Amino acid sequence: MRKELVISTTSHETRVALLEGGHIAELYIERERERGIVGNIYKGKVIRVLPGMQAAFVDIGLEKAAFLYVADVLDEMEQVERTIEGEDPGLEQSDGSELATLPPIEDLLKEGQELLVQISKEPIGTKGARITSHISLPGRHLVYMPTVDHVGISRRIECEEERERLKNVVESMREPGTGFIVRTVSEGKSEEELRGDMEFLVGLWDDLSSNIDERKAPSLIHSDLDVTSKVLRDILTEEIQRIVVDNQEEYNKIVRFIRTFMPKLNYCIELYDGDEPIFDAYGLEVEISRALGRKVWLKSGGSIIIEQTEALTAIDVNTGRYVGKHNLEDTILKTNLEALKEIAFQLRLRNIGGLIIIDFIDMEKEAHREKVHAALEEALKSDKNKTNILKISELGLVEMTRKRVRESIGRTLCEPCPYCEGKGYVKGQLTIIYEVLRELHRELADLPAGHVTLLAHPDIASLLVDEERAGIDELEQRYGRHISINSRPGFHIEQYEIAVG
Repeated sequence: MRKELVISTTSHETRVALLEGGHIAELYIERERERGIVGNIYKGKVIRVLPGMQAAFVDIGLEKAAFLYVADVLDEMEQVERTIEGEDPGLEQSDGSELATLPPIEDLLKEGQELLVQISKEPIGTKGARITSHISLPGRHLVYMPTVDHVGISRRIECEEERERLKNVVESMREPGTGFIVRTVSEGKSEEELRGDMEFLVGLWDDLSSNIDERKAPSLIHSDLDVTSKVLRDILTEEIQRIVVDNQEEYNKIVRFIRTFMPKLNYCIELYDGDEPIFDAYGLEVEISRALGRKVWLKSGGSIIIEQTEALTAIDVNTGRYVGKHNLEDTILKTNLEALKEIAFQLRLRNIGGLIIIDFIDMEKEAHREKVHAALEEALKSDKNKTNILKISELGLVEMTRKRVRESIGRTLCEPCPYCEGKGYVKGQLTIIYEVLRELHRELADLPAGHVTLLAHPDIASLLVDEERAGIDELEQRYGRHISINSRPGFHIEQYEIAVG
């Protein structure tokens, strides 16, 4: 499958799209006013220790205090590899120690204590950033851990002989007491290439750690790469045939980056100079807009509905207009098989993480459920984010998790509707009208004599004057008052005011 990187850069925003077979598979966005902070290193101060949660809040200078879990303070290697996993998707996530075996957080941290921490997860929703005390500096081939004595190999490197070779090479070059994780892209690389990466990372750490003691907490010690350099570092492999960029300065930066870190690889790098915006020329704006909708149509006529909530993401599969050609079971199976491919694609494109519930169309045959489950696992293999899938239940539900490090595209590009306040719906017009009539009843019973004026949204005012006039007439007769109804175009449909005068 042909893979390309399309990069659009302006003074305020950079967008990087990974294309697979001509369609956008992953989208990375960085805005100058909202730069990502995963990988940044801070000197922070503990402001609150929570023994009941085995965690602490640390002030690192951001709007919200960062969250530090007890396992991210310990020096246990399984916890360190779990932290580094976000940098190398080949590392498997450890289950970690049981809560009962972890020492009390209050024995490790005290309020007012200063410590060096690194962002492992962006602030998401109402939650502050997740941080770790296990500092790691990712390079092209290696991840450097200056405070840990350990050498680990990406689990996606399956050849035992290659794993042993890489481990011996790194062991022979590293300084005692330091650690490295060998990334998946290191497979087949020479000692010279690994040494160059190692020397760069060690020099970077020596430079940034030289003045840590003089810095006051909270303060930023080290900022990670910009989005373009980070994408090149993390996902650029021989599989990507071409890089297209629409900015001369960004083009020069990419050329320098590749010459520095990947000098032996020949990439086709093009500077786009067309009159049409580059994302329009490649048809990507349409695909991005499609990724923001809740309904995605399948080629057969079926569809999937994606609903993202605070706790989880629910995905519902429907046959829609697809009626099949043979029998119902075959129709259901084909729809589910087509849907799971689109689901795997949408999870990557939308960057949906956390708990995900997929409601496949009910399948009576166990063999069909197993076939769909196996196909879903296969479809998710191209996803660099770690996923964990449970078996399909008899109700056709699949529970799965996908590692989440940053916000989804929907929450990055959109914000809650100010009209419905993020609920996704507003009260029906009849509901509002009857609510207004009840409120008028309460007010008229308590207010002194006088003219009453109701101010409401034009649609509500129109219904009260015409179709629902009987309710107003009944109140006027009961309380002997005249009620004037005036429309206010600027009102929210649920907003109304009652005035006496």
